[in-house]
Amino acid sequence: MPETFTLEPVEDFVEAEAAKAVAPIDPAERAVESAQGRGITRSSLISWGGLFFSAAGGFILVALSNWLISLVVELFSRSKVLGYVAVGLGGLALFALAVMAAREIWSIARQSKIAHMHMSFAAARAADDRDAARRLVAELVGLQAKRGANAAVRANLLDLTKEIIDGRDLIDIAERDLVLPLDRNVAREIAGAAKRVSMVTAISPRALIDVAFVAAQALRLVRRISEIYGGRPGFFGFIKLMRSVGAHLAITGGVAIGDSLIQQVVGHGIAAKLSARLGEGVLNGMLTARVGLSAMAVCRPMPFEVESSPGIGDVAPFLFQSEKKTPDAAHKN
Repeated sequence: MPETFTLEPVEDFVEAEAAKAVAPIDPAERAVESAQGRGITRSSLISWGGLFFSAAGGFILVALSNWLISLVVELFSRSKVLGYVAVGLGGLALFALAVMAAREIWSIARQSKIAHMHMSFAAARAADDRDAARRLVAELVGLQAKRGANAAVRANLLDLTKEIIDGRDLIDIAERDLVLPLDRNVAREIAGAAKRVSMVTAISPRALIDVAFVAAQALRLVRRISEIYGGRPGFFGFIKLMRSVGAHLAITGGVAIGDSLIQQVVGHGIAAKLSARLGEGVLNGMLTARVGLSAMAVCRPMPFEVESSPGIGDVAPFLFQSEKKTPDAAHKN
C-alpha cells in the first residue's frame, strides 16, 4: 500500500516579505500620537466638560439675545432712528461673529488635518505604502503652498512623486527637503525663547514676574511653532493645542528627559556652580525649551525619521556652556 503524505500550508512569499518590510512604530511616536489624541484631534463635545460649556454657552447666548431684542424694541418705541441704528449695529456684530466663528472652525480643522497627516505619514512609512506616500507628500506640499521661500523644493517634490517608486524613500526625501528647514526655524525660536526666559528670570526681582513672563513666552512659543509648521491656531484651537502639548509633557515625563539633565541641574552641574538666582534662570530656560520641544513634536506634520528628535542640548546649548567651559578654566588657572 503506497504511503500518503500531508502537505503543510506554506506561507506566501510575497506576504512574508511584505510583513518583514513593515517597520515598527517608535515609542516616541506613539507618545506624540497619544498626545495629539488628547487635544488636537479630540472631539470636545464627547466629554462632560464639553457638554457643560456648550450648554452654558447656549444658555448665555439665549439670555443675551432676549435682552438685545428687548433693547431694540424699546429703542424703536422711543425713536425709529435709534431702532434702525441698533439693528444695523447688531447685524454688523453678528456678521463679525460669524466670520470669527468660521475662522475658528477653519483653524481647528487645519490643525487637526496636520495631526492626522502626522499619523498617516507614520503609518505609510511603516508599511512602505507608495500610494499613501504620494498622496501625503502632495498634501504636505499644499500645506506649505503660501511660502515663497521653498517654491522650488515643493515643485521638485511634486515631480518626485511621479518618479520614485518606494514610498518610504519618498517620505524621507520630503522630510529632508521640506520639513528639516522648518525644524531649523523652530529650533531658533526655541533657543530665543529659552534665552529670554533665562535672562529675565535671573534678574527679575519678583517671583510673580517670573511666572508671568515664563507663561507668556511659552504660549507665544507654542503659537509660533504651530504657525511655522502650517497651523493657524485661533482661540479654541490654541486651547486644544496646549492640551496636546501638556499631554506630551506628561507622557514623556516633563523635565525628566534624561539622567544627564537631572545631574546637571540637581547634582554637580549648573545649579551647584552658579548663584541660586542664575541657576533658577537656567532652569526656567530649560523648562521653556522643553515646552517648545513638545510643541515641535505635536505640531510637526510628520515624525522624525531622517534625523532624531532634538533635545534641550541641541536647541539651547548655551544653557550648558558654563558646564563645558569649567574644565578649560580650571586648566588655565
